[in-house]
Amino acid sequence: MSVSATAAPAWWDPDTDDRLICRAVLTETADVKTFVFEAPGGRRFAYAPGQFANFEVECGGGVETRSYTLASAPTRPDRVAITVKRIPGGIVSNHLHDRLKPGDAIKVQLPLGDFSTARHPAPKYLFLAAGVGATPLMSMLRAEDDLAGDADIVFVNVARRPEELVFRRELETIAARNRAVRLAHVVTGEGAEPWAGHRGRPTRATIEAIAPDFRTREIFVCGPDGFMASVRGVLAEAGFDMARHHEESFTFGADAAAEAAAAPVDPAEKTWRITFTRSGKVVLCDGTTPILTAARKAGVVLPSSCTKGLCGTCKSKKLDGEVEMKHSGGIRPREIEAGQVLLCCSRPRSDVTIER
Repeated sequence: MSVSATAAPAWWDPDTDDRLICRAVLTETADVKTFVFEAPGGRRFAYAPGQFANFEVECGGGVETRSYTLASAPTRPDRVAITVKRIPGGIVSNHLHDRLKPGDAIKVQLPLGDFSTARHPAPKYLFLAAGVGATPLMSMLRAEDDLAGDADIVFVNVARRPEELVFRRELETIAARNRAVRLAHVVTGEGAEPWAGHRGRPTRATIEAIAPDFRTREIFVCGPDGFMASVRGVLAEAGFDMARHHEESFTFGADAAAEAAAAPVDPAEKTWRITFTRSGKVVLCDGTTPILTAARKAGVVLPSSCTKGLCGTCKSKKLDGEVEMKHSGGIRPREIEAGQVLLCCSRPRSDVTIER
């Protein structure tokens, strides 16, 4: 009797097929939904827990790009998922909540980011999440739980009201069966019930009560900027080694972009011509200003997100000219060799032509 071997499913490669198919839409809370995707042909996904991907969404008469964390775990490689909060007036979040349905296709770029336990292995972790900021931490926890890892994890889940605690039931299930995981729900708004325990933004007393040994843990924080600023202040004041503090913001880069856009350009600096071939527009940019910043100031609309060379949203083809690019991992060596640049962190060193 002969036994035929079954070939393992291939891995998904966004360079050859960058569209994923929505397979399920799940309601997490009144304003938060999870969207589950599958690659054509059943190909599998490889990424680090906590990484994000850039989604190109056709809505509002155009194409909008947004970065969303893969809340799923790479230990279950057949599908990926993002968990999205509806933002009042938000073009993309409202489109996803109201229009995206199973069977629809969406364009996705390669997962990126270093906010991951895979990048910072440790025996003990403290996860501090506020609202939908729980998504990257949930990916890390799911992966650790699937692998039956022995890392000691304290997961703090913060929301204004009990019904807004994202992933509440799943977190409670994991904590109930996994002795290495301890869970603390923190409710900050009015009407918080007694079970919620500590209230308000994290204070030193709050963190010490939940994780008395927090100084010995690797700490991951994700949520609104105010929440993360409070955590940073508490940890610094407590003498925590901030090299073991990691954070991810869903509005990362906004302040830096605003600051850069407002910075005056010294007319004495050498100025270069930046030509965008598709629109035919020409922008003047000095050698100290990122091309993206100069384009924005000139009214040229280009896709962008992080403005830190991390997400890859502003990746563009450089047809000629020289730039100095200092990125943070949002572009791969082979893309650079092929002439791709990240406009947010590329400063001209000659006249430059961009295929945009």
